[in-house]
Amino acid sequence: MEIKKTGFYELHKKYNAKIVEFAGYYMPIQYRGIIEEHKRVRSSVGLFDVSHMGEFIVKGRDAEKFLQNLTINDVSKLQVNQVQYSAMCYEDGGIVDDLLVYKFTDHYMLIVNAANLQKDWDWATKHAPAGVTMTNVSDDLSLLALQGPQAIKTLQKLTMVPLDNIKYYWANTGKVDGVEMLLSRTGYTGEPGFELCFDLKYSEQVWNALMQAGKEFDIEPIGLGARDTLRLEMKYCLYGNDIDSTTNPLEAGLGWITKLNKGDFIGRSAIVKAKEKGLKRHLVGFALQDRAFPRHNYKIFKGDREVGFVTSGTFSPMLEKGIGMGYVEAGCADIGSEIAVEIRNSKVPAIVVETPFYKH
Repeated sequence: MEIKKTGFYELHKKYNAKIVEFAGYYMPIQYRGIIEEHKRVRSSVGLFDVSHMGEFIVKGRDAEKFLQNLTINDVSKLQVNQVQYSAMCYEDGGIVDDLLVYKFTDHYMLIVNAANLQKDWDWATKHAPAGVTMTNVSDDLSLLALQGPQAIKTLQKLTMVPLDNIKYYWANTGKVDGVEMLLSRTGYTGEPGFELCFDLKYSEQVWNALMQAGKEFDIEPIGLGARDTLRLEMKYCLYGNDIDSTTNPLEAGLGWITKLNKGDFIGRSAIVKAKEKGLKRHLVGFALQDRAFPRHNYKIFKGDREVGFVTSGTFSPMLEKGIGMGYVEAGCADIGSEIAVEIRNSKVPAIVVETPFYKH
């Protein structure tokens, strides 16, 4: 299978990015360095290429009904130009993917994870009724995330759209540097910012305009490495690590988007059953007591007993210590619980902590 390039590939090379294959694309992991890029986003502003994500357009008289059945959040509550974080589940309650649902006047748009694009498309189209049409527009669009405390000031230089009027998890259309696009007040860093979705052919123009506008704030391009450490400091789930087909939304801490009272949806009865029986494990955030840092699949212990496993782990650039997320037995999930992570045959002490890890 041919590896794809986003509309920013040549720019990544120009900025000396370390490029790897990720989810079928050549993507930048880092430019100057993960810690430096992470701190730039927390302190000022950074620009991410996230064009590897997938976009599906959903239309038809039964579009809302279809999405109500397909996703676990309540689509009927969405207003025009509002965005909703949600997920799709299998019949057994396992997670197909987490995603964003956008509502517009005459259609919906789903933004799905890059690594799951084909699987998500197959799952959604399989369940689409006769009154619904779906279009995969992923290859026609570029997607940029502009994130950080100075992101809005940077973007405002290039658009007449009053950005302060767009609330968190809402979107609007307008021109940026003369290019028509969707401006969405979303992002996966925990910082203020926007995600910009527009025609692929304007990729380099928009990137260059944003880099120029952000010059006074020392804007930098940011790779997938810092995107991962930023989302982890906020305890945002990553599909394939923290959630997958073996986890249900409630044990993953996604009860807030799981609307069991909205009526039936795929996976609902299995999720209700798991809730009634009592959850056997929970996804928790923990901080290590020593200088080490945890990695995916490391074992978690309570004394000499194995009680779970790490799903995501890193060295937090802002807290300057090892942090992680992992599933542990229900009895070990309370804030303040003392656990240990096995790292290179030694058990490193850790404490279950309140999340997000990083608070402004």
